Amino acid sequence: MPQPNDLSRSLAALDQDSTLVAVIEISQSSWLVGGIVPGVNRQPLKKLAADETALLQLLSRWRDEATKAGRTISRIAVAYEAGRDGFWLARWLRGRGIEAVIHPTSVAVSREHRRAKTDRLDTELLKRAFLGWLRGEQRHCSMAMIPTLEEEDAKRPNRERENLVSERTRFVNRMKSALARLGIRGFKPHLRKAPERLDTLRTAEGMALPPNTLAELRRDMARLRFVMDQIREIEAARLARLEQHPEQANHAMVRLLARVVGVGIETADMLVHEILSRHLRDRKAVARYAGLTGSPDESGARRRDKGLSRAGNARVRRGMIQLAWRFLMFQKDSALAQWYRRQTTDGRGATRKTMIVALARKLLVALWQLVTTGEVPEGVVLRRAA
Repeated sequence: MPQPNDLSRSLAALDQDSTLVAVIEISQSSWLVGGIVPGVNRQPLKKLAADETALLQLLSRWRDEATKAGRTISRIAVAYEAGRDGFWLARWLRGRGIEAVIHPTSVAVSREHRRAKTDRLDTELLKRAFLGWLRGEQRHCSMAMIPTLEEEDAKRPNRERENLVSERTRFVNRMKSALARLGIRGFKPHLRKAPERLDTLRTAEGMALPPNTLAELRRDMARLRFVMDQIREIEAARLARLEQHPEQANHAMVRLLARVVGVGIETADMLVHEILSRHLRDRKAVARYAGLTGSPDESGARRRDKGLSRAGNARVRRGMIQLAWRFLMFQKDSALAQWYRRQTTDGRGATRKTMIVALARKLLVALWQLVTTGEVPEGVVLRRAA
């Protein structure tokens, strides 16, 4: 039995005489739209400017052509790759009674080394994949779940903070490199009094900093201070939202996860908005969405594993591996930490590296069960509720 949120196939039967099928190859400046119109022998292909109104007019025109051919269109299904444009077009079309979005990595392509690739050929591939999905073929391709505007917006603070932290690291490393060229080490540019200490620094030759280098460092420190202020602003706004609306489901999940010793507000917020708030059907789907499952390679008598699939959410995967190392420090008496120590008794670095991924997968499933069923993982210590 397919699950209610199963996106691997269409749950509605396909009536080819009453369904207008269209696919869109989206680029930044133009859209190439291919269609299958009931009652019309040709399969039209039209290039449009990147304009949703023109797309709707084109679909209406094709529907009129089907009506003239004696067909009554009761369903219009549209597919496109959720790339740079994301899901806004799918929401806009759904508001007008039109379906759906196709996942960009689920379309099989030729494995030829130098296969021909044009927008026209990509449109044909999309069309064949979409027709298989509409017919209900098992695992022909998978559709992406379309989030609401509020769900997409809830991810922005965490992702913005991640970008700002990367910028902060880049500024600090650049300033340390500039000072290392002068033989100065151990200076910490991120400290509040760092700009005042610049005038006291001396090179390896005992000279003051050259004027151009000093001016560059002051400008970099001004940028660094601005980025750090923005990070604090995002963190303060998140805490304010959690306090003002504690009754919201996502906020309750964040608060519950933050009670686990070793899990901070930042990690809890990322996990909730990136994966735990999604309606995933079972523990396998949770691990698969994070890309923490293996990639088997079996042929005849050969049996091996090619490692992580890495086909899921990279933010969740990175965050869970970091959390797994932290979990070993703060939850030493938990069942998961004891399991990890039993698996790594040989002390080899390769074994520890492999098993930390397995621990991250088990920990993610345990946290998913915690926020969905309230089941606390065995031996895990929780902070007292605020």
